Amino acid sequence: MSRIKAFYLFKIQYYFLMRSLITCCLLCFIFISVALTPFPNNNSKPHLGTKQINNMKTFYDFEAAKLNGETVSMNEYQGKTIIVVNTASKCGFTSQYEGLEMLYQKYKDKGLVILGFPCNQFGNQEPGSADDIKEFCEINFGVSFPLFAKVDVNGKNAHPIFKYLKSKLSGGIFGSKIKWNFTKFVINSEGVPVKRYSPTTKPEKMEKYIKELLEK
Repeated sequence: MSRIKAFYLFKIQYYFLMRSLITCCLLCFIFISVALTPFPNNNSKPHLGTKQINNMKTFYDFEAAKLNGETVSMNEYQGKTIIVVNTASKCGFTSQYEGLEMLYQKYKDKGLVILGFPCNQFGNQEPGSADDIKEFCEINFGVSFPLFAKVDVNGKNAHPIFKYLKSKLSGGIFGSKIKWNFTKFVINSEGVPVKRYSPTTKPEKMEKYIKELLEK
């Protein structure tokens, strides 16, 4: 009888243990899903629709406003190897500004340009004004590559440049949606998006590939 009782006691303990594990897994899944959901930018203006985006054949067909409000055509960067990155000043990856500036300084004379697009959609990590962003980047990281006005990168108000880049370069098994700050897109000298790097990939890890593109 003692063995039977012990067996049933074990089954009961096992049941509650498994139920606790399943509950924990579900809570973790819910937490991660919520954390990765971008915050909408209600101040964003509607941009081009999907059909209009598809009609644009190259990266050079787009334009964007810089931090100072000046509208710039991407055609200005024709013939260059381009890195487009969504940035934030209060992110765990903000230190990547340093690596990006290092790449820019090292290869700008060989045809590299980096275009930074501040974004406040992820964890409200870029809440400042254009002046705040400019001052932060210059003082803390000596950023000298072009910085643009704050944009959305996901959702109906996503900037056309990011709609285009996501349509050309998927984010892997998780789809084309940008997952966090410092997602990096590489466009070759012919205006073709050729590679996408996740937020966790440091700019230093991109150097070999960038160098190969510049040498072609």
